[in-house]
Amino acid sequence: MLNQFSRTQLLLGRDSMEKLAASRVAVFGIGGVGGYVCEALVRSGVGAFDLIDDDKVCLTNINRQIIATRKTVGQYKTEVMAERMREINPDVDIRIHKCFFLPENADEFHFEDYDYIVDAVDTVTAKLTLVMKAQELHVPIISSMGAGNKLDPTAFRVADIYKTKVCPLAKVMRIECRKRGVKKLKVVYSEEKPTRPIEDMSISCRTHCICPPGAKHKCTERRDIPGSTAFVPSVVGLIIAGEVIKDLCRT
Repeated sequence: MLNQFSRTQLLLGRDSMEKLAASRVAVFGIGGVGGYVCEALVRSGVGAFDLIDDDKVCLTNINRQIIATRKTVGQYKTEVMAERMREINPDVDIRIHKCFFLPENADEFHFEDYDYIVDAVDTVTAKLTLVMKAQELHVPIISSMGAGNKLDPTAFRVADIYKTKVCPLAKVMRIECRKRGVKKLKVVYSEEKPTRPIEDMSISCRTHCICPPGAKHKCTERRDIPGSTAFVPSVVGLIIAGEVIKDLCRT
């Protein structure tokens, strides 16, 4: 019967579509990368999601995040993303976690329920905790490396963490994963040398923070505020989504 996923089924086949519909994907970080992951996965027929993020949409997110509009500024990203996903597929099963993933709350998540984990968080500590949890429970995971301060969307590659180069975040992750005995980790990284953001204090969040009232993590607390574009994080998110779809269909 003709349905909203029919064009996808023409390429993947009925069995793959049934696998996707029965899969639960946890997306940690619903920002520039994670938002596009969710968008592509729900449009591809993935049937269940856990969305994890404690941020609210900020005015400065509008340049790159698919859920960020003037209307959604100040709203929780997980809630805005979930509403958008339900408009695409009313039957999708979504669990929202309005929190940042940290080592301290890792045990509160039901990793055994996940068929796939998408790491789109910003901090090395959270990334490493996700990797270790995934390894412990044998859940497939893919991690996004640095997407900020990049201008070339064609420079992104899919590789094992130990085969990455150039990306500073990937270098740190290689070292830390090796220390923890992690044998492999699929990542999306860029071979473009990061661009140093222009130091313009008149538009810097460092001195003009406009985070919504009640925000737990303000820009003024960040060590570094990266530059970003509309066409880099989106590409990373779509690459990740493609890998998730391929892997789920193979299982």
